[in-house]
Amino acid sequence: MQGLDERMLDRLKTGAGAFACGEYLAELDTLHRSEILKDAAYDRLRRKIAAVEELFEEAERNWNQTFYLMFFRTLGDKRNQRAYLDLARRATYAMVLRERAVPRNVEALLLGASGLLGLYRHDTYTLDLGRDFVYLASKYGIEPMDASAWDFTRIHPANHPVLRVAQAAAFFAGHDFVMERMLDCRTPEDAARLFGVEASAYWCTHSLPAVRSQEMPKRIGTFKANLLAINLVSILQFAYGSHTGNDLLRDRAVTLLERTPAEENVYMRGWRSAGTMPRNAFESQALLQLATEYCPKRRCAECPIGARRIKSRTED
Repeated sequence: MQGLDERMLDRLKTGAGAFACGEYLAELDTLHRSEILKDAAYDRLRRKIAAVEELFEEAERNWNQTFYLMFFRTLGDKRNQRAYLDLARRATYAMVLRERAVPRNVEALLLGASGLLGLYRHDTYTLDLGRDFVYLASKYGIEPMDASAWDFTRIHPANHPVLRVAQAAAFFAGHDFVMERMLDCRTPEDAARLFGVEASAYWCTHSLPAVRSQEMPKRIGTFKANLLAINLVSILQFAYGSHTGNDLLRDRAVTLLERTPAEENVYMRGWRSAGTMPRNAFESQALLQLATEYCPKRRCAECPIGARRIKSRTED
C-alpha cells in the first residue's frame, strides 16, 4: 500500500506545474469539486489576511491607513507592488486628508513623491505640479522616490504608474469615508461605482506628462475595478470581519467573490486548457492558490486535489 501511495505521489509531482490535475478536477461531481475549491479559496484568504495584519500593525492599528496601503498595493501590477507601497508610506493618508480640499494638491503630493514626474519633459501643468510638490515636500518632510523603483517593462498604457497615481489622487480627493464605503460593497457593480474614478481633466488629453493623446476620460475601468473587488475589497472585508468578530462581513466577502467574474490570467488559461472552468472569482482564487502555492513547490501530498487523489487511489 505504501508503494502505491509513493507511485501515485510521484505521478502527481511529475505533472505539477502543468495543470495535470485539471482534467481530474473537471470530472468530479459538483459537491466534491466545490469542497476542494472551498478549501483552497479559504487557504488563500488566510494567507492574504496575514499580509493585511502586517500592514495593520504598520499602520498603528488604523484601518483607514491600512485601507490606503492596501489600495496602493493593489493598484498596479505585481512588478510595481513594492513601489506603490513605498509611495503610500511616503505620502500618507493623513497627508492626503489634510490636502484633499484642493484636489490638485493631492495629485502633486502623490506624483511628486513617486519620483515619476522627473522622467518626462514638462509643460505648464506638470511644472506647476512640481512646484507645488516642493512646497508639500518641505511641509511634510517627504523624500521623493527614485524613479528607478518603477518597472515599465511591457506595461499597458492604461496601467501606467503615472496614470494610476493620478487616478488614486482623484479617488482619495473625491471620497469621504472610503473604508466604510468599501465595507458596504456587496457586488462587483458596487465596487465599480466606488473605484470607477477619472483622473483630473489634464489626463483626458494626456497619456503621460506633456504627451498629448486623443481626448478621452482616463477612468479606472470595469476590469481593474473587478481586480480591486477581488484583491482589496473582499480581503479587507474578511480581515475586518475576522478582527471584529463580524460573521456577516466575512460572509459578504465570500459572496462578493462569488458574484465577481473569474480573473483572466496565465494561470486561468492553464486551468481552462486542462478542462477546469472557474465560474467566478471565488473559484479562480482557489485555482490560483493551487497553481502558486502547491504545484510549483510540488506539494502534492498537502494539496486538496493531490490528497484526495492519493486517498481515492488507496481506497480502490
